[in-house]
Amino acid sequence: MQPKDSGKIPAETVRVAGAAFPKGSLAIRVRDELGPLFTDEGFADLFAARGRPAWSPGRLALVLVLQFVEGLTDRQAAEAVRARIDFKYALGLELDDPGFDFSVLSEFRDRLVEVDAGRRVLDGVLSTAREKGLLKTAGRARTDATHVLSSARELSWLEMVAETLRSALNALARAAGDWLAGIAEPDWFKHYATRAEDSRFPKAHAKRDAVGSRIGRDGTRLLAAVFATDAPPALRALAEVETLRQVWVQHFHQVDGEVMRRGPKDRAPASMRLLTPYDPDARTGIKRDTLWDGYKVHLTESCGEDAPNLVTNVATTVATVADSAMNEEIHTSLAARGCLPAEHWVDAGYPTAAHILAARTGHGIALHGPLACNTSSQAKGAFGLDAFTIDWERRHVSCPSGVTATDWYPRTDSKGLPVIRVRFPASRCGTCPDLRSCVSSATGRRRELMLRQQQAEHDTIRTVRAEQQTDAWKERYKIRAGVEGTISQAVRRCGLRRSRYRGLTKTSLQHQLTAAALNLARIDAHLTDTPRAPTRTSHFAALCPAELTLDGAQQGPN
Repeated sequence: MQPKDSGKIPAETVRVAGAAFPKGSLAIRVRDELGPLFTDEGFADLFAARGRPAWSPGRLALVLVLQFVEGLTDRQAAEAVRARIDFKYALGLELDDPGFDFSVLSEFRDRLVEVDAGRRVLDGVLSTAREKGLLKTAGRARTDATHVLSSARELSWLEMVAETLRSALNALARAAGDWLAGIAEPDWFKHYATRAEDSRFPKAHAKRDAVGSRIGRDGTRLLAAVFATDAPPALRALAEVETLRQVWVQHFHQVDGEVMRRGPKDRAPASMRLLTPYDPDARTGIKRDTLWDGYKVHLTESCGEDAPNLVTNVATTVATVADSAMNEEIHTSLAARGCLPAEHWVDAGYPTAAHILAARTGHGIALHGPLACNTSSQAKGAFGLDAFTIDWERRHVSCPSGVTATDWYPRTDSKGLPVIRVRFPASRCGTCPDLRSCVSSATGRRRELMLRQQQAEHDTIRTVRAEQQTDAWKERYKIRAGVEGTISQAVRRCGLRRSRYRGLTKTSLQHQLTAAALNLARIDAHLTDTPRAPTRTSHFAALCPAELTLDGAQQGPN
């Protein structure tokens, strides 16, 4: 690939575009305001220095973003490059430029995925917006996450194991057909030659168990043949064979020489369990009453008054990764882009005392989000945690009655966080007249406390929880709600909540392109002075009298 300058827009393209779009269009306005967003040099490492000349990668990157802006398929995007004047204007093409075959877009995405170059597309939009004064990141930012469904169809257990075995058989047939024909049993062609969804599994529970056991035995025989010494070694490296091995380890075991399905308590955890052979990265996630198979995406956007709110970071994970585990990764990515805010507003799933301290000391960010409440029955009252005096240097704790505890043990709590357990002497607590008020257990003879291992974390929790009870903080926290609109826009305009592709890396690329598309749409709305849409209110809710609240109207009389 020989990098080429996109140059100026051909004069005839400018003339025809002006006549066809007297009021402009998104593609035309973005080109006029931002200029060429991407250069060929930015993607030169994705192509060989020799060989057939490639279509301009800088232009291909812009086509991918415009494709997501308008929700086009690859065929429709390639046709738009050939036939639409505004696309030719944005790309700087001659009117008679034939464009490219639609398969070029898929090939280019594969190149981006290989080196995680999807970030370059979003970075290109952000850097250009910053140069034009459209991106201001020194103030506030907000982050939220949403679930993403896998592109692979949800399978029942019998379908999953049958399709996993069928996928491995097809891969082995392509790689070593003669070898497989020699070891395949006659019944395999009857059961696994067609898709599992075309089969009719029995309804009776005992018969379904028998089918599952038969599939387990067949898969075990195939794995034994593949890993035998006389089998071609290259077969063991096939991705489908490795998927088959993992699924069989997770769902089957041998008991007295018989292949049996594992019991519910003996199966792999959700973070490791494969759900389908066609998307091995997908996992089952659960958040309150939402259960899904796939991934999770975290969107971070700037939030100001005199500039468009632009998405400054996208992070895609498997569905089982907790929101709180993403704070450091998000802040590191924002720092690499030069988009660190002074304040970062998140929901209750992200912050802990350790994260607030790490954001403040490591990145200079004030991380704001509701901290989890202390749900202990002894959290409040005259004998709550705040009533005890803690001497961190001497490792002593004194209770309101003057008793001092010196038993100081490092432990981990139910969530795996490091804590300190402090135990008061039973000899002193047992004779205390306030024992029953201090100890919640009816039979307890001593008071125990759980403290953070670091004094800074302990003090941070107390300070932040107190601040979050004030009306001023609650009013400031309303800024976070705006990111819900960003997720809604990404879902409705770009189909954010369902993966177009299979695998974590390709899904991550989709989300990077989605963020770049949202930014172009928001820059265009800013240029045309399009007002931001207000929060939608149903027709019935609009009838609610001003002196009533919806909560009160819903509660009704006692």
